[in-house]
Amino acid sequence: MIAAGEGQRLRPLTERWPKPVLPIDGRPVLATLLHELAGAGVQRATVVTGHLAEQVEALVGDGSAFGLAVVYARQPQADGSADAVARALAAGARTPALVSAADTKYHPGDVARFATAFAGGDALGAIAARRGFVPTRSKPGLRAENGRISRVVDTDPALPLTSAPLWALGPELVQYLEGLPGPPWELADAYQRAIDDGRAIAAIEIGKTRDLTDPLDLVEENFPYLKWTT
Repeated sequence: MIAAGEGQRLRPLTERWPKPVLPIDGRPVLATLLHELAGAGVQRATVVTGHLAEQVEALVGDGSAFGLAVVYARQPQADGSADAVARALAAGARTPALVSAADTKYHPGDVARFATAFAGGDALGAIAARRGFVPTRSKPGLRAENGRISRVVDTDPALPLTSAPLWALGPELVQYLEGLPGPPWELADAYQRAIDDGRAIAAIEIGKTRDLTDPLDLVEENFPYLKWTT
């Protein structure tokens, strides 16, 4: 789980609090995600921390409150998602693995459904796909056909799918974390390199996700009645 980012678009809030401990529906996003992982049958999680790491680690502890065993890996700088995963693997995480950003709330049960769909398929990896968003830099378009991804990042505004920050990483994909352009080193580049090598990466559709992008989102996601008056 990647909980190391600086959350620059949420400043000044994230100058004081790391984004994963901020709430949606009155509960820290990270806490909700940990419960979802436990509900999906995950027993052990590696949380990659960086910015204001002590707050994240104080909230999560050893993970027992969430039904998980949690260990930590530190990412000294925000050097990208692929770098974060590499640090988790160096700290003892094993594949196949689920990888998620720690600042996104998924529809209840979607993490479990994603994991089950990946385990029941023959792809070497998978990326969660969602509908209802226009592709942007933060929610890139995902080009897929018959459940297989051809382009991980596509700017075509007509694409019906965007990628969510939830990945399945099979052991055969670990090699693609090396030699990426950067910093930052990103999972999108690693998965595209695998696709270009002929590796099958599945697009697994999930429901709508919720995220805190700017300070106003923090108010609207926790006081939804305010959306009716804006």
